[in-house]
Amino acid sequence: MIIYNVTINIDESIHDEWLTWIKEHIPQVLATGKFTEAKLTKVLVEEEMGGTTYSVQYRAKSRKDLDSYYKQDAERLRQDGLKRFADKMLAFRTELEVIDEYSVNFT
Repeated sequence: MIIYNVTINIDESIHDEWLTWIKEHIPQVLATGKFTEAKLTKVLVEEEMGGTTYSVQYRAKSRKDLDSYYKQDAERLRQDGLKRFADKMLAFRTELEVIDEYSVNFT
């Protein structure tokens, strides 16, 4: 399992518009069929540069699925956000390999 993590810092001037947009964008990424789920989270650390930071974690079944996303879909899907928000957002991407998962079941 691979987690494709996108961390985005959003300028306050476009925050509400961006939040509405990302909630429409995530289903478009999932519609590519390369990911099984996604989580949108707010980073709870105050940034020196200001703005609000979010993380979107997309879960892919395999490295092959993620590579397929990069080749077939990533550029097209990234362009919409870049056109709309240009220099008002800063994004960086991280790939994570899930080694093991643990949970607690309370019954």
